Amino acid sequence: MQRIRLTNTVFEGLNNVYVLDDTGAGDDELVLVDAGVAVPDVREQLASGLADLGHDLADVDRLLLTHWHADHAGLAGAIQAESGATIHVHEADAPLVAGEEDSLLEEQRLQREKFREWGMPEATRAELVEFLEDHGDLGGEPCEVEPFVDGDAFEVNGRRLDAVHLPGHAAGLTAFHDADGGEAFVGDAILPKYTPNVGGADVRVENPLGRYVESLLTLIDLDLEAAWPGHRDRIDDPAGRAATILHHHVERTGNVVDVLTDLGPSTAWDVSAALFGDLRGIHVLHGPGEAYAHLDHLASAGVVERDGTRYALVDDDPDVASLFPDPGIERVVEWDGE
Repeated sequence: MQRIRLTNTVFEGLNNVYVLDDTGAGDDELVLVDAGVAVPDVREQLASGLADLGHDLADVDRLLLTHWHADHAGLAGAIQAESGATIHVHEADAPLVAGEEDSLLEEQRLQREKFREWGMPEATRAELVEFLEDHGDLGGEPCEVEPFVDGDAFEVNGRRLDAVHLPGHAAGLTAFHDADGGEAFVGDAILPKYTPNVGGADVRVENPLGRYVESLLTLIDLDLEAAWPGHRDRIDDPAGRAATILHHHVERTGNVVDVLTDLGPSTAWDVSAALFGDLRGIHVLHGPGEAYAHLDHLASAGVVERDGTRYALVDDDPDVASLFPDPGIERVVEWDGE
């Protein structure tokens, strides 16, 4: 396995594309995990990285996509147009990767609905919509996809990769698990530095924080020796990192309760401002989305009640830790606040 690192336009950290071609057999397929964002410079970087490994874009046989976000799937259509590659993506994300107009329009409609629901000011909503539209072409060309579901297996040059569905950050986010090798390609399910955004990154996900916590527990249960993330470097203790991220969400939920205690009934936008301050660019989506995910989790537990766009505490002194499962392992890396 080889890694090609790609820049992007609005996201944190270089993107990783993993090249699975290294068994040495003459009939090996050229398989990529993820594809990078659809801009000319990134396409050139990918082509150059493949050339360094003795390949062309036209040689790519298959793509395994961890999820639909543009920095992971944007170049899939261009690669398929060049090579005829088969594109595999979870069924929940397949219509968006394929560029199906109805699905794209529905995702945009849901975003705008959430912006209002979060209490985002009208002027800010307009700016965010303009920002998203200006970056709409990062998703790349329409393409044909082959959907898969949780548990499907892929044979790649004598190696079996099992699809492990890990929704939260995205509805269809999937890891490709090599049980024999004790490792997995995990996309943005866990990252070595940042905590993946939940709530804003994919507004289609219902109960986003609850679903993500379940995904973290699934990752812990895999007992991986290593995880290859969508950004930055290899994670050498994936279970420990997942436990650290889970603990971070316990702490953040406590912070949300503190904000409601101080401010009284508040919108997700109000809570986001208290937690994160002024935001710019894509973070104007991610900040209130994250606040909403925690408020939604508290509402499901009966700690807060929602009235229109505002959330109010029902339980003035909740045991926040009891709202989350115990991961069953010690944290080995302290969250650094980013």
